[in-house]
Amino acid sequence: AGSISLLQHTVLSLDSEAVFSLKDGINFKKSPDDGKCYIIYKENGELKACKNQCKHQGGLFIKDIEDLDGRTVQCTKHYWKLNVSTMQYVNPPDSFTQDELDVVMTDEGGLQLVEVIVWDPWLADPQDPQELQEGEVTVTYLTHACMELQLGGKKMIFDPWLTGPAFARGWWLLHEPPADSMERLCMADLIYISHMHSDHLSYPTLKSLSATRPDVPIYVGDTSRPVFWMLEKRQVKLTNINVVPFGIWQNIDEHLRFMILKDEVHPELDTCIIVEYKGHMILNTVDCTRPNYGRLPHNVDLMMSDFAGGASGFPMTFSGGKYTESWKADFIKNERKKLMNYKTQLVKSLQPKIYCPFAGYFVEAHPSDRYIKETNTKNKAEELNALIKKSAPGITTWTPKPGAVLDLALALMSPSRKAITDPPSGTNIYKDSWDFDLYVDELNRAITAEMFKHKSWIQFYYIWAGFKNYNLVVRVIETDEDFIPIANGYNYLVDFMDLSFPTQRPTREHPYEEIKNRIGVMRHVVKNGLLWDDLYIGFQNRLSREPDVYHHQFWNHFQTELPVTGPDWDLFLQQVPSYQRSAEPQGIQTESVSASTFLEKADCTVS
Repeated sequence: AGSISLLQHTVLSLDSEAVFSLKDGINFKKSPDDGKCYIIYKENGELKACKNQCKHQGGLFIKDIEDLDGRTVQCTKHYWKLNVSTMQYVNPPDSFTQDELDVVMTDEGGLQLVEVIVWDPWLADPQDPQELQEGEVTVTYLTHACMELQLGGKKMIFDPWLTGPAFARGWWLLHEPPADSMERLCMADLIYISHMHSDHLSYPTLKSLSATRPDVPIYVGDTSRPVFWMLEKRQVKLTNINVVPFGIWQNIDEHLRFMILKDEVHPELDTCIIVEYKGHMILNTVDCTRPNYGRLPHNVDLMMSDFAGGASGFPMTFSGGKYTESWKADFIKNERKKLMNYKTQLVKSLQPKIYCPFAGYFVEAHPSDRYIKETNTKNKAEELNALIKKSAPGITTWTPKPGAVLDLALALMSPSRKAITDPPSGTNIYKDSWDFDLYVDELNRAITAEMFKHKSWIQFYYIWAGFKNYNLVVRVIETDEDFIPIANGYNYLVDFMDLSFPTQRPTREHPYEEIKNRIGVMRHVVKNGLLWDDLYIGFQNRLSREPDVYHHQFWNHFQTELPVTGPDWDLFLQQVPSYQRSAEPQGIQTESVSASTFLEKADCTVS
């Protein structure tokens, strides 16, 4: 198939003199043709090479001043470290492997760095663009990452999150969707859901959809973890979910087709999509870090991507050591700036005719998350579009408002006519109320679930989770809304080296993390076998660690690799004595409030 065809491309050439001058260890090189940067590593006359681009989020590597052996480089974005002699990332440990370039020596003593690249799958069966009529192709922004595409006689919707929170209770919609958004969703001919994160796969939204149209065709990519792995548990009845292979055109009718591409950095999770109608391409990269090995179509008619940043607990939820408020503020400011520059360069390099930043319109609206809301500043779409206009003035930019409509035929006319229709004046753009209690009460019902009356749920849960043989000790503490430990709440240690549950930290040398979790969210996650994204991306925990190292294997496991089938709590309850807690929680209790007091404060009805 076209999606696995390979091409070879020489990215850098050095003459014999330049090869002779390569020093032992790390050599940074820049292509005079396109300005792209590369690293060549020399040891005992042998050469290795790679792109000077971090696999995490595309940052540039520089010399690591802490490295005395001359083998490690450090990313300027998040300080990830790569050992170029092995092409393994050493910070975070046990994470990624860098893709190597082939080093080909020439007869004259020079060298070429050759990249083996996947053939661009969208070039299969190319279509010549046909002229569009006014109103034939329209794109309507609804909210966050949700767009409605009218493509001839077909309606397609991306990533519908129209109601309820995402990531447990940490994210809420910033923009008020048009009043008829749910109606529009129910009338869609097809829906694309990019990945399983709850700001894209919104079960509250899909529950409403399933009541009206359970058979609407939904398309997802064939990710290693199924997008709809929680469907049965969520009791949402959708009967027409289609899992499609990557890099293959899916024909909807004679004029309309789409292709889903996977993300190289998060293949278990992220996808993006190319939609083509009568030869006109729309590219939606959603949240992908490096879709399709960084190769994407140029000169599409419309490109949309995320832009805002802030979709992580780091560094807002961290404390201790360097994590002062001023350090966090500086880090966040720099991160947002780097992201803006990266998106600007990406858009400039792909040269779409129109660009629209989206998928970043969320807010930490719950009153208990006020600190996060104030600290976690995000990029503004207007500022990114201004940067793009300055850098690539030929690209039209669109800052969408809920209900705004882009007419592609008008936008492509030369000279273009007014192609964007904004919502009527007086339309409420920003949400000003959210149904907090409904969703928070639902989470807090887990607090009184039967399994938590027995301390041995801890062993049962972590054995089910299946993460072990890793030198890390974690203390988990259940807290109230303000992250104050709860009396009679659990406070326990897990040693992941042998998956034991000691009362004190072991005497051997070990990395240590302390994780304070809001009790309602943690117990909801544990009870239902959910991924820890709800806690971490949802700002529902507070973390400290010594040393200050990101443990990629641990977090990757709990955020993407937990078993697809949840813990069998019925089996667990058959194995323990009923109606009494077998022992008080282990560990040190600090200043705290009682679980019953917390429930009263939360005004939670329990079933």
